[in-house]
Amino acid sequence: MAALAAVTLLSLAACATDEPAASPSGSPTASAAGTGEQSKFFVRADYEAELALLDAAPTGPADKPWEQALNPTMVETAKFKRRGPHKLCFSNAALNNPWRQVGFKTMQAEVEAQRSRIREFVHVDAEGKDQKQIADINDLLGKGCDALVVSPNTTATLTPAVEAACKAGLPVVVFDRGVNTSCPVTFINPIGGYGFGHVGAEFVSQRMKRGGKLLALRILPGVDVLETRWSAAKVAFDKANVDVVGVEFTDGDPAKTKKIVNDYLQRYGTIDGVWMDAGAVAVAAVEAFQDAGRPVPPINGEDQLDFLRIWKQAGLTAIAPTYPTYQWRTPIIAALRILDGQPVANPWKLPQPTITQENLDRYLDPDLPPLHYAMCGCTDLPGYPRRWK
Repeated sequence: MAALAAVTLLSLAACATDEPAASPSGSPTASAAGTGEQSKFFVRADYEAELALLDAAPTGPADKPWEQALNPTMVETAKFKRRGPHKLCFSNAALNNPWRQVGFKTMQAEVEAQRSRIREFVHVDAEGKDQKQIADINDLLGKGCDALVVSPNTTATLTPAVEAACKAGLPVVVFDRGVNTSCPVTFINPIGGYGFGHVGAEFVSQRMKRGGKLLALRILPGVDVLETRWSAAKVAFDKANVDVVGVEFTDGDPAKTKKIVNDYLQRYGTIDGVWMDAGAVAVAAVEAFQDAGRPVPPINGEDQLDFLRIWKQAGLTAIAPTYPTYQWRTPIIAALRILDGQPVANPWKLPQPTITQENLDRYLDPDLPPLHYAMCGCTDLPGYPRRWK
């Protein structure tokens, strides 16, 4: 679900690749068999850099990954130092999916935890609309903000608005998605899509039977973080000579996901591995195998609790790469450090943990709803668990 927020639906048509071939289910597929051509979003240098970060040792408190950084380069912020308490302003791309909702609740709790240092916190929701977010940022420039946090709706379109905020003298912190300018004091996000896609693909390809058939389930074409996830998975599958019998787009629809899986089971008799570029419909995929009376093959999902619970209950062979929602704590921490004149990392690359069979039980919180994201880093924050229910 995190990936769905990366680009608005209106931009998908401009980003989508060539029209794909028909598939057994009657829905689009990137290739009738095999992984097909590499995505136009693939940049090998970025791919190699992200995979290297998977093994990098983070700096920072061992029990606070939202304060850790991977291979940090520190920048000076003395010119932004000012006395508090401070007014922090946040221009948010949207609250249009569970990942963003969990993240924002985590950010609000971090603000509450820092209430002695924050006199006012202003949040503006752009509702997934570029022009609204541009107007929101321009409006915030006249509101007396001491620092501005931005989660951009789209990269290129929001760049001029972020540059205008920088020119106004505000320290700007960008997180989750970037902009095409170096003017923000820091850009905060986890390792990224290549790392996510690689972890899931390596796991599934190594645990499915040799020569078996794999089905790749994707959410939407043309979304940058989803494309990089698929790009990395394609490299892993090609290297392992995995027989990828279909690459299908589910639109994040559980019913469509079940139909796709059922169609492939009817055509091939068995599917030996499932890879997913996001976990939103992972439970639907699992249930499709169960409904058909077939064993669930090695599969990856994400850290939504519904998937973690069915993984545990059904004894799945599974893994959950993450795009942790604890990253929503970091911009508040960064803004306060900047206003203290302390150096901060830029870029600030956060660890991107993986949930495995060995640590699964640690994240199975019975007090939180199915669509909660377990990697929230929120158990020490005010209002836990009530705030996240």
